[in-house]
Parts: sequence; C-alpha cells; structure tokens
Amino acid sequence: VACGKSGSEGDGSGELFLPPAGFVADAARGKVLFDKFCSRCHGAGGKGTDQGPPLVHIVYEPNHHGDMAFYMAVKKGVRHHHWNFGDMPPVAGVTASETGHIIAYVRRQQRMAGIGGR
Repeated sequence: VACGKSGSEGDGSGELFLPPAGFVADAARGKVLFDKFCSRCHGAGGKGTDQGPPLVHIVYEPNHHGDMAFYMAVKKGVRHHHWNFGDMPPVAGVTASETGHIIAYVRRQQRMAGIGGR
C-alpha cells in the first residue's frame, strides 16, 4: 500500500510501496503468502531452488538487505547481483501489506537459522 494511503497501491508517481501506518506483520500469514508467491523460485522455507536464490542466507540478513530491499524487489524487480539466476521480475498482484507479512516470515526463517540476530 502506498505510504500514507491505506488501501491503495503506489501508482508509479514516486509513492513508496509500504503497508499503511499501524500495520502489524504476521509471519504465519506470511508463510501462506510466501508459499503462494515466492516458493516457486525461492524454495520451501526460503531455501532456494534452481530458479532462484535462498532467502535464508547471510547475503539477505537485515543489515545487508533491509526490509525496504524486499519491498522494492517485489514492486519493481531487481537486477541480479549476488547470484547467477538472472534478474527477478516484479511480483504482480502482491500488495505492500502482503509483502510485509512475507518479510516477517522470511526474517523468522532467518532467525531460526541463526541469521540476523534475535
């Protein structure tokens, strides 16, 4: 959802792709969304596939790839720079709030693997 505009996605006018104020991420909901939108390339639990990199990896720890990097990757795609899987396209149909839940799930998986602190 565009920054400060509850219920509306950014429209390309430069608005940030972020959940509305007061948003509370839910890792359990994020798992369901991750399985639907992300696991095809990033694998079950974010462990990677032959189509995309593992997100449960030190490269994606919060101090190197902060949450905003994930929001931007979902909204705009990202050029490959750590792996040789090619560029990641934008993920159509995923809202900023859904992305927030997905990030919470990925961060939980990382913490369970000892990545990114508490």
